[in-house]
Amino acid sequence: MTLPRPVSAVVFDMDGLLIDSERLMLEAMQGAAVAMGRDMPFPVFQSMVGLTHAASDGILIDHFGHGFVLDDYVAEVRARFVEAHKAGVALKTGVIEMLDHLDAVGAPRAVATSSRMKSVETHLGHAGLLSRFDAFITAESVTNGKPHPEPYLKAAAALGLDPRDCIALEDSHNGVRAAAAAGMMTIMVPDMLEPNDEMRGLCVRIAQDLHEVRDLLAVMVRP
Repeated sequence: MTLPRPVSAVVFDMDGLLIDSERLMLEAMQGAAVAMGRDMPFPVFQSMVGLTHAASDGILIDHFGHGFVLDDYVAEVRARFVEAHKAGVALKTGVIEMLDHLDAVGAPRAVATSSRMKSVETHLGHAGLLSRFDAFITAESVTNGKPHPEPYLKAAAALGLDPRDCIALEDSHNGVRAAAAAGMMTIMVPDMLEPNDEMRGLCVRIAQDLHEVRDLLAVMVRP
């Protein structure tokens, strides 16, 4: 299978796509819930993957109820997440090889994430990857987070390109919706969420990992 159009740039999600952070977040959220005498079912967690903090807070309030002290829960989650991060967050399979390929063909690339810039600097900086991207669109960069297309539209604009000439790489359903709505050729690389019929319809490819994506991008041309 080839891509429908030549590719001028690649836009990456971060959590679950570049770094293996979603599992750490699930463990932190479930552990914090148990510590507070509550539960965090996996489907509730699934519904938040790819969303901004503000959007996720709304889901948490609906789940726990309005009498629940959300700030206490968020603080407990953050503490557990930070503790888990002390050992470092692993890169997802194929990240370095993918970036090396983009370097070889001279292709620009950006990150479009629902995380804040501080998180981007922490995780990608720790991995030595900050300098390997040309633009970062974070939670602070947009008015409307994923699944709204704004993050991907702004990423294309930051690269000076038409969204239709860009590939978007996503692991979450909300991210796929955002990228596809922006008009990008969207590839899902599943992490915590499996692709469903909606995802298959929105994506040009469901890839096992970034090695598969790199091989697919053999058709890439320089902008």
